[in-house]
Amino acid sequence: MKSYKDVPSWWFYFLLVVTMVVSVSLCIFFKKEIQMPFWAFLLAAALAFSFTLPISIITATTNQTPGLNVITEHIMGVIYPGKPIANVCFKFYGYISTSQAIAFLSDFKLGHYMKIPPRSIFLVQLLGTMIAGTVTMIVAWWLLHLDGMCHPDEFSNSPWTCPADHVVFNMSIIWGLIGSKRIFGKEGNYLALNWFFLAGLLGPVVIWGCHKAFPKHSWIPLINLPVILGAAANIIPYGALQFNHWIFVGTIFNFFVFRYRKKWWQRYNYILSAALDAGVAFMAVFLYFAVGIENTTLSWWGNNDLEHCDLASCPTSKGIIVDGCPVF
Repeated sequence: MKSYKDVPSWWFYFLLVVTMVVSVSLCIFFKKEIQMPFWAFLLAAALAFSFTLPISIITATTNQTPGLNVITEHIMGVIYPGKPIANVCFKFYGYISTSQAIAFLSDFKLGHYMKIPPRSIFLVQLLGTMIAGTVTMIVAWWLLHLDGMCHPDEFSNSPWTCPADHVVFNMSIIWGLIGSKRIFGKEGNYLALNWFFLAGLLGPVVIWGCHKAFPKHSWIPLINLPVILGAAANIIPYGALQFNHWIFVGTIFNFFVFRYRKKWWQRYNYILSAALDAGVAFMAVFLYFAVGIENTTLSWWGNNDLEHCDLASCPTSKGIIVDGCPVF
C-alpha cells in the first residue's frame, strides 16, 4: 500500500466545506420546503461530528452501529416542534452523516485489505454517492406521483406497502408535528421513558464497577450494552408480533444452547445465524413463486392480524370513552 499515493486531507476538508455551504443555502433559500433553520443544521452537524468517533469505536469492536436517529428526533422535537419536515431533515443530517462516515471508513478498510489505491476508493465513493443520490431522488419523485403507491387500502391495488417509509413518516408526525413535549414531556403519557436515557448512560459504568469489584469473573467485561441494546434496531419494522420471534430465537434459544452445549455453540454459532438468514431468504423467494406471483393470499392466524392487539386502535388521550377500551 505504500506504493500508492494517500488521499490528501484537503480533499476531505474541501468536500466538507462545499457540502456545508450547499446545506446552509438550502436551509436559507428553500426555507418553505426544508422548514429547518440554518442553526438547526449547524447543531446537527455538531452532533454528527461529536458522535462519529465513539460510534466508530463501537462499530470496529462489535460490528454493531448504534444510531442517533431517536436522539436527533427527540432534540429537534423539543426545540422546534410543529415542523415534521424539519425534524426529518435534522434527523438525517445528524444521523445519516455519522452512519455514512462509518460506511466510508469501512470501504477504506476493505480497500486496504484488497490493496486498492486510496484515491481510487475516494473517487468511487464520491461519484457513487452523487449518482446514487440523483437516481434515488428521481425514483422517489416518480413514485410519489403514482396513485395508490404505499397505500394498502381497499381503494388501492398496489402490492407495495412501504413499511420502512411508513415508519419514517410516523416518526416525523410523532417527533416533529406533535412534538416531544406532548408525548414524552409533562403534557404526555410517556414521561417516565426519559429515565432510560439515564439508564443507558449509567449502564456501562455499572458494568465497569462490577468488573472492578469482581475481577475474578472474566465474563463480566464481555457484557457489551451497545450490542445488547442496539441489536433491537435490526428488528424488521412490521408489527409487534415480530418482537416475539426475535426474543425467542435470540434470547431463550441462545441461552439454553450456550448454557448446556457450550462447545457445540462455539462451533456452530455462525452456521446457525447463516442458516436462519438463508431460511428467511429462501422462504421469501419460495412464497413469491408459490402464491405471490398468482396474487393468491393465505388466510390463517399468522397473517390475518399482524399486531394481535385489540387495544392498538384505542385512543390514549385523557377522558375519551370508547366501548372496549380503557379510559386514561
